[in-house]
Amino acid sequence: MRVSVRVATRADEASVVDTIVLAFSADPVVRWCWPDPHRYLVSMPAFVRALAGQAFDGGSAFQTADAGGGALWLRPGMHPDEGAMVGLIERTMPGSARDELLAVIGRTAAYHPQEPHWFLPLVGVDPARQGHGYGTALMAHALAECDREHLPAYLESTNPRNVTLYERHGFRALGRVPLGESAAFVPMLRPAR
Repeated sequence: MRVSVRVATRADEASVVDTIVLAFSADPVVRWCWPDPHRYLVSMPAFVRALAGQAFDGGSAFQTADAGGGALWLRPGMHPDEGAMVGLIERTMPGSARDELLAVIGRTAAYHPQEPHWFLPLVGVDPARQGHGYGTALMAHALAECDREHLPAYLESTNPRNVTLYERHGFRALGRVPLGESAAFVPMLRPAR
């Protein structure tokens, strides 16, 4: 089955955000942050928008034709809304978890490239469609643009199951930043081609 990918606009925002929220419902890092299902469902959509909402205005939000998968990339010069992210974390997470997460985010930032690059904050596939090539199609679509611009790509994997997908697309792990007892961020870089 061929999975087609297109640019997602602000009109597609709710659909893409919903898909990403579904995709991250069992993510080790995200669920460490919001283990309570209700708090997760209330907090995660706002977090997605704060972390990567600029992608909808920058032409770097992508969605599969059937809305089963979405990816929010930030082009060079685009950044997460850090104020909104920190505010959300402060309002929705208990003190000890919040402090640990903010410290880990600070340590992870040391891996973020300084030169112009594409940054993938979020890519996700509806769990009912996982394992059918959606993630591969979404990655290939955006990485083709990175290659046309001869720019590196960077991401921080929060789920060990996804690392091999990223490696197949040319990313390599730069390190591992643990969070809690079992979760971790894995910063990954794909050199310019």
